[in-house]
Amino acid sequence: MRGFSTLTALLALALSFGQPGQAEAQNQFAPAITVNERVITQYELNQRIRLLEAFRTPGDLRQVARDGLIDDRLKQQEIDRVGLTIPQEALDAELEAFAGRADMSLPEFNRMLAQSGVDAVTLRDFVFIGVSWREYVRARFNREVTVTDADVDRALGQQGSVRSEIEVLLSEIIIAAPPEMAQRAGQAANQISQMRSFADFEAAARQVSALPSRDNGGRLDWLPISNYPPQLRDVILNLSTGEVTDPIMIPNGIALFQKRGQREAVRPAPTPVSIDYAAYYIAGGQSEAGLRAARNVANNVDTCDDLYGIARNQPPEVLDRVTVSPDQIPNDIALELARLDPGEVSTNLTRNDGQTLVFLMLCQRNSAGAAGADRDGVRNQIRGQRLSTLADALIQDLRAQAVITGR
Repeated sequence: MRGFSTLTALLALALSFGQPGQAEAQNQFAPAITVNERVITQYELNQRIRLLEAFRTPGDLRQVARDGLIDDRLKQQEIDRVGLTIPQEALDAELEAFAGRADMSLPEFNRMLAQSGVDAVTLRDFVFIGVSWREYVRARFNREVTVTDADVDRALGQQGSVRSEIEVLLSEIIIAAPPEMAQRAGQAANQISQMRSFADFEAAARQVSALPSRDNGGRLDWLPISNYPPQLRDVILNLSTGEVTDPIMIPNGIALFQKRGQREAVRPAPTPVSIDYAAYYIAGGQSEAGLRAARNVANNVDTCDDLYGIARNQPPEVLDRVTVSPDQIPNDIALELARLDPGEVSTNLTRNDGQTLVFLMLCQRNSAGAAGADRDGVRNQIRGQRLSTLADALIQDLRAQAVITGR
């Protein structure tokens, strides 16, 4: 399967309408954005927004939808360029797996989306571009990504060096919502989502929640934010104290959470057995041009792995990634690293008689590796992270070169 089928299918549908509906149909299929002469219609934009709403995606959904569709067109351009195709059975399996993550069959998942006004073809296109891009990235970059035993040891060491973790204090309500009760349950959920009083939320939990926690007003104990599903973490962290989430659709039910508190649970940091750091070398030393280049790098990296994308297509010697015991680190670097937390950078050092700026980044202070760890699993995770970094860099390159109108 190649390309996007949404436009073709819906144009055929539009042509089946009579004269009175033609103006509205034409408006739906009017170009909203053009990416290298590839059109994104207003209908596709509206459908993506509805899909994001159904997924409870936080943020400015119109902007998220626009950015996502632009990236999809750029990805499709590359996929078409190399002639990559995905067998229909592989796409069907991905769709079934996607629905399965919500504990639904694909027909059930499509019916749930249809209630939100999302066409089944929209989901198919969304999943198609995701799986196609994943295969393209693997084919293009797999040879560029090498994961050594030292990389695996470094990652295992990081597992034991967590110093703090955010914990949240929530109350919960799950309203049973089988099809015959869905409308009434939705009305109740919308009312509860507007509550800001702890007492009101607890009273509602006792009245309508289907969980055993209803007996104590839905109150939960302190739990790490990592215990919650990834798609909910940002939603929960962005809540103010007393605020309630929007209704969250789950199979045959609706979930709501009220935030009662948030804290950082500090844990002792063990003495590191090794230090993982990266040094990216920038011509110009601490001149204005060198420091400006360093600021540009800092604005585009969050972790040491991101530097692989920055150093892409440059000579190997511009980037050093080092994991050594603390006593093997040169003194000047050791002093700089002592001031840094993981992910922070220093531009205080130079090499080559001041002609080269050292962009120094602390990756992690490593404790002893975990015994009995799944090294192959860790290796695959590292490979996936590095492929993702290279893919993100490629999308940025494609965006910079593209002619995009209507943003």
